[in-house]
Amino acid sequence: MEKSLCLYFQVHQPDRLRLYRFFDIGNDSQYFDEFANRTILKRIAQRCYLPMNELIYELIQKHGKDFKVAFSISGAALEQFEQYAPEVLESFKKLASTKCVEFLAETYSHSLASLKSEKEFKNQVKQHAAAIKKHFGIKPKTFRNTELIYSDVIGEAVAEMGYNTMLTEGARHILGWKSPNFLYTNAINPKLKLLLKNFNLSDDIAFRFGGNNMTSDQYAGWLAESAREADIINLFMDYETFGEHQSAATGIFEFMRALPEAVLANTELKFCTPAEAAVKHQPVAPLHVPYAISWADEERDTSAWLGNELQNEAFEKLYSLEKGVMATKDEEIIADFRKLQESDHFYYMCTKFFSDGAVHKYFNPYDTPYEAFINYMNVLSDFALRVEKKNNKPKKK
Repeated sequence: MEKSLCLYFQVHQPDRLRLYRFFDIGNDSQYFDEFANRTILKRIAQRCYLPMNELIYELIQKHGKDFKVAFSISGAALEQFEQYAPEVLESFKKLASTKCVEFLAETYSHSLASLKSEKEFKNQVKQHAAAIKKHFGIKPKTFRNTELIYSDVIGEAVAEMGYNTMLTEGARHILGWKSPNFLYTNAINPKLKLLLKNFNLSDDIAFRFGGNNMTSDQYAGWLAESAREADIINLFMDYETFGEHQSAATGIFEFMRALPEAVLANTELKFCTPAEAAVKHQPVAPLHVPYAISWADEERDTSAWLGNELQNEAFEKLYSLEKGVMATKDEEIIADFRKLQESDHFYYMCTKFFSDGAVHKYFNPYDTPYEAFINYMNVLSDFALRVEKKNNKPKKK
């Protein structure tokens, strides 16, 4: 059996909240910091999205169908590309035209809906699939939940939506003695095949690249060694790894430019997309995941977003509004509801200060988790008033 290498990138930018004070409640329903969103997106576009998309296009032109990658682009990111950096969207369309790139389905708002509301979860997945079809002319075949969040029940819901392949984390506490380098199936519905992230090899690029002086030939050697007892190696990471988290000065772009040739020349591995991998390889066993896992932090669970009282209170308050939001049938209110679901808002409230504290601090615009909580709850208070007012508004005769 041919051995495979699956390279997948997450692309997401949140809708950041502006400083929203107590006295704004009931007086101002402009929640989002458009200046910050535009400024940050344009910076990352120049550092990462545009140069990296061009590099991947060059690699596809050079290697043809021997080099393939996959992307999951959140609806939030797609909207910001349209508003602030249409050239980025065009560069992704250019990649789509090569037929060597797979675009995955996910929640439109990069949300945690799968942990709370199956109805909202499925509605967002449909909304996202429609956006991918609109922009790239492609109907997604593979599913990737927000931050690779997965459980048996979530996987079953994904299978019910017609997807037969899903990505998740190769978490040690779930795998035990088993290897992430094989195809598995959902424990409830075996029609859903699972691709598991090899976090050691992925994190060598995503988190350790700048300090380990790693060359593409050296990394290809590590891949070759891992491939001896493997069917597939899955390298999953944030796209912002390239040029943003790992600056151009580290040599990350040169590393990536040389990697496909090093892999093809020195290993048994062949690049493939997630959908291709699910067809090519046979599952070795069902994977039992009774409690949700993710690719975040040392714990590989959902505690990055729902690990303290602040996060849980905000989360419960938000989803308590779902029924009222949908009853309004107001597109603007529903859109704001989905923006407020973005997982980043809860990530900013995280109180982890040990092994993963630096990672949380890098992404966080707030000085403290408490500030993030107060700001979010102020916004949510105004949003709740809007929902109530809309639903109690006398109907025209």
